[in-house]
Amino acid sequence: MVHASPTLELNELVADTEAEILRLVGDRDASTQGVYEMVRYHLGLDGSGAASGKRMRPLLGLLAYASIAGDHRAALPGAAAVELGHNFSLVHDDIEDGDRERRHRPTVWALHGIPQAINTGDMLFSLSRMALHRLTDLGFSDGKVLRLMRLYDETCVALCEGQYIDIATSGSDGDISVELYFDMIGRKTAALIAASIEAGAILATDDESVIRRYRAFGWALGLAFQLNDDLLGIWGQEQATGKEPTDLRRRKKTLPMIYALEHAGPQDRSRLRELYRGDDPTEAEVTEIATILERVGARDYTRDQARRYRDEALAELDAAGVLDGAARERLEGIMLSVISA
Repeated sequence: MVHASPTLELNELVADTEAEILRLVGDRDASTQGVYEMVRYHLGLDGSGAASGKRMRPLLGLLAYASIAGDHRAALPGAAAVELGHNFSLVHDDIEDGDRERRHRPTVWALHGIPQAINTGDMLFSLSRMALHRLTDLGFSDGKVLRLMRLYDETCVALCEGQYIDIATSGSDGDISVELYFDMIGRKTAALIAASIEAGAILATDDESVIRRYRAFGWALGLAFQLNDDLLGIWGQEQATGKEPTDLRRRKKTLPMIYALEHAGPQDRSRLRELYRGDDPTEAEVTEIATILERVGARDYTRDQARRYRDEALAELDAAGVLDGAARERLEGIMLSVISA
């Protein structure tokens, strides 16, 4: 079995993924170039030097492929499809959540209006499908390409289901259960990360047991990633994460709050609900919410769950039994860079 080269660098994988994406999002003709400009702007590929995100999902897929088959380049169309698909959901999320900024600059809808932003998100989705077709040109069988397309479509359906749950529960005065929250983040976050890694394995091997292990690794990693994000959204430090911890200020119902509402005593539960009804909380109110969450064990519970799924992910990675040291080190490095719990 051929393994990934120990000289493989993550910045090389990112550069190759972005080059693959630019094959699809370059200018076409004068009448349509505007939509491609919006796509490149959102992706951070407009030449402005703006932040473009970590490209974590395509990186994981490429590393999964390289750890089994060696040279990562044959899997680049799959990596591009994953990143484009992820970003279609972000453009739509920004509209649905009313977010006017992403990565410290205006969102597409804030600049160009909601109709053009919806169209840009739809374009990203369509381009993600187009990306997969180049796998045929690179010699992958029709069966493998169709399997990847089915995996991709099933993942997008799960993502939309998760987004439905998120929107429905965010707009409701009722409490969401911890169980339903895990169901939601499984569909919204874990499904895409698991599919990215599974896709890399599908392209690299016909061994179904290896493919199942890689998917299980991705699923656990996706849950750990979201739970860690929930912690950072309340207790993170902006200078360390690049994001301001605003979840309490924005009244987001993430795991710490959901757990607290299930497990707090009557007085704390009543106070949390009272504080979450306001639209513009003071700094003192945000601090009080965080204090209650810590007192009832919500921070510790969320951290314990993030660590549990992180450790489960590592166990699945080891159980796959096909990794050389260099590839495993890079996969684990990505885990540690995005999961600090």
